[in-house]
Amino acid sequence: MAERILLAGCGDLGLRVAGRLLAQGDEVWALRRRPPPEDVPGLRWLGADLTAPHSLGSLPTGITRVAYLPAPDARDKAAYRALFVEGLRQLLEALDASALQQVLLVSSSAVYGEHDGDWVDEDTPPAPLGFNGALLLEAEQWLAAQPVPSTVLRLAGLYGPGRLQLVERLRAGTARVPRLTPHWANRIHVDDAAAAVVHLLRLPAPLPLYVGVDDTPLPLDELYDFIAQLVDAPLPAEGPAPAGVGSKRLRNARLRASGWVPQWPDARDGCAALLSD
Repeated sequence: MAERILLAGCGDLGLRVAGRLLAQGDEVWALRRRPPPEDVPGLRWLGADLTAPHSLGSLPTGITRVAYLPAPDARDKAAYRALFVEGLRQLLEALDASALQQVLLVSSSAVYGEHDGDWVDEDTPPAPLGFNGALLLEAEQWLAAQPVPSTVLRLAGLYGPGRLQLVERLRAGTARVPRLTPHWANRIHVDDAAAAVVHLLRLPAPLPLYVGVDDTPLPLDELYDFIAQLVDAPLPAEGPAPAGVGSKRLRNARLRASGWVPQWPDARDGCAALLSD
């Protein structure tokens, strides 16, 4: 059955979600402050700002599902609060609540914090290390308290086409990794993340929370060394772990049990395919 779906925030991930939804015959609106000039057949653009309530006054009626997946312009506390906490509230206030059947919030594994390499899943208590994780957790908790059915997808680190900053740092010799004490990395290909969003929007009775990650947590030095060898870059030198991330191994058992299957279960294979194109 076709749905009327609003993608609130529609960058790279949102466009990949939109393509899959349109292929299924859904009506899809994409909300963005400045819609791009290129046309996506079938996609209905809405020029609006999630942080400016007055711009949300002309949203379409009859929206049945919302995927909330914006990206902040700046990595600071004020920008995150305006977008993820206040923006989510303002959007739901502006929508026709009578038709709304589900709101899916794309969150982050940053809500978990440090776990010293232990396995982490949906039952692990969150303990964010930084303001980004704390504010995403606040948005999750606010949404869970609303009367509309909601689902949260906590994504691991995205990689995919156009996300080559790490390759540039490796080639420049500026990347660093901890080698003496393993720091675990968790990744998901952006296409697998988009597939997870669409899957959860179509699932008849989704649970309130899922972790979105591939099958294969990797020590950060192993992942970086593998990518460096792919691009003939020097192996990165010893250095500190990424700040504010925490070492943990994310488990995707709940998402897999719901029927989602990643195309790229191991980031090494995904990166090899990406860099061979």
